[in-house]
Amino acid sequence: MRPPSDDTLRASRFRDLYETTHADVVRFVHRRAGPEVADDVAHEAFLVAWRRLDDIPVEHGAARAWLFTTARNCLLSDRRWAARRDALPIRLAAERDDTDTGAVDREVSLRLDLQAAWPRLLPDQQEALSLAIWDDLSSAEAGRVLGISAAAYRIRLHRARGALRRLIDTPASSAIFRTTTATES
Repeated sequence: MRPPSDDTLRASRFRDLYETTHADVVRFVHRRAGPEVADDVAHEAFLVAWRRLDDIPVEHGAARAWLFTTARNCLLSDRRWAARRDALPIRLAAERDDTDTGAVDREVSLRLDLQAAWPRLLPDQQEALSLAIWDDLSSAEAGRVLGISAAAYRIRLHRARGALRRLIDTPASSAIFRTTTATES
């Protein structure tokens, strides 16, 4: 029996990479640019991955971060990213069935505060929070996605969390958002 050719090994590695990371890459893009472009940008990232397969780390987490970086670069190079960034909605978890109306009211209030606070964060703050919370990347992986060191990412994440906390924890935050918006006009 002949050993598998380089092309067969390459195709097998790509297939394994695609099967284990495709859904994560689509979700990564979906949260940043919306469902209209998620599949297209993910496929573009995997096209780059096929061409640069030898550059992709073997370890799963590092390969996943490499793909996130590639997908992010595809978004940045595409004009659609700039047009959609300002309209990026927060995609919160599906409504849970809770019989405690007080808990539901608190959850709804927090979601409204998050929706009001999110657009007021700087794009770098939004990205740092997204990589940690939604993409569940380590500091090193998130740093690679952003092209910065893990330490710089941790600082950026700490500052982003503080900014979000200040926006949400402010008493009567919705009134502040209305007042600030009215005075900025």
